[in-house]
Amino acid sequence: MSAHAALNVSGVSVRFGGVTAVDDVSLSVSPGNVVGLIGPNGAGKTTLLNAISRLVPMSNGQVRVFGNDTTRAPAYRLPRVGVARTFQVVQPFGNLSIRENVAIGAMFCMDSLSRDDALERADQALQRTGLFAKRDQLPGEVTLADRKRLELSRALAMAPRLLLLDEVMAGLNHSEIDSMIRLVRSFRDEGTAVVVVEHVMKAIVAVCDRIVVLQSGRKIADGSPREVLEDPTVVAAYLGHRFAARHGRSAAGAAA
Repeated sequence: MSAHAALNVSGVSVRFGGVTAVDDVSLSVSPGNVVGLIGPNGAGKTTLLNAISRLVPMSNGQVRVFGNDTTRAPAYRLPRVGVARTFQVVQPFGNLSIRENVAIGAMFCMDSLSRDDALERADQALQRTGLFAKRDQLPGEVTLADRKRLELSRALAMAPRLLLLDEVMAGLNHSEIDSMIRLVRSFRDEGTAVVVVEHVMKAIVAVCDRIVVLQSGRKIADGSPREVLEDPTVVAAYLGHRFAARHGRSAAGAAA
């Protein structure tokens, strides 16, 4: 366990009755690094994020965020130590504008923030995600891609040092994915630690320093994109040989 890590997950298990959704998983993320979390549907990826962000209880294990033991901390405390996350299913407040939805994220992580200051932080986040021009619209009036940007904007308004992204690129077209890739890279360049759950392997290869692979709740691989894409266990369990060969070459080129 690294004393300098943004996130240390040690031996975490999550059980729902007799079902083990996450089984003795450990991983670490350093500041300025992007770690991808991949695996088949039902592998435990979102459940692990939920455990880290304290939305489900852990059966075993420990989580530390920037040296703080958050294993049993209430979920509302996580933003105070620098954690923000997005969700697969975007559920904004439908009767509030996009700008107001994002401002709520800013106010949630800072008790003393005024409404005007929260709205200013919302504007800054919306400018960064390309949603500023639609800030006065309601969430139901914009596209899925824009609602994904809203979700990410709300997380950014919390000024995170550790960002947990749960399928922010699902449902986006190629151009929108490329834009999101550039955005995630900018977080890394600024020193933010990022954990990204994603099925869009183009994005995983493009942004990740390391990839962790889960299958049936257990970690089956942890390494560089090239190492993971060439791992026979990962190929058999998730990627398939044609996909691994194609993207393994891309990962090798990126590392060169």
